[in-house]
Amino acid sequence: MISQDRFRKSSFSGGGGCVEVRLLPDGHVAVRDSKQLSLPASSHTPTAWKAFLAGIRAGEFGRD
Repeated sequence: MISQDRFRKSSFSGGGGCVEVRLLPDGHVAVRDSKQLSLPASSHTPTAWKAFLAGIRAGEFGRD
């Protein structure tokens, strides 16, 4: 579950930087880079976020 009170990062991130997510009160999902906290987070609709997660699970984003 994504936290509404603070950004959360994956338990797979280890000690380095990573992408962090936060559920906003309006249901959107905020995403930020933990190494670039001075930059604004991007905001995505629940539908777009679910499609992104489905793409990850389907292997649509390679590591090349």
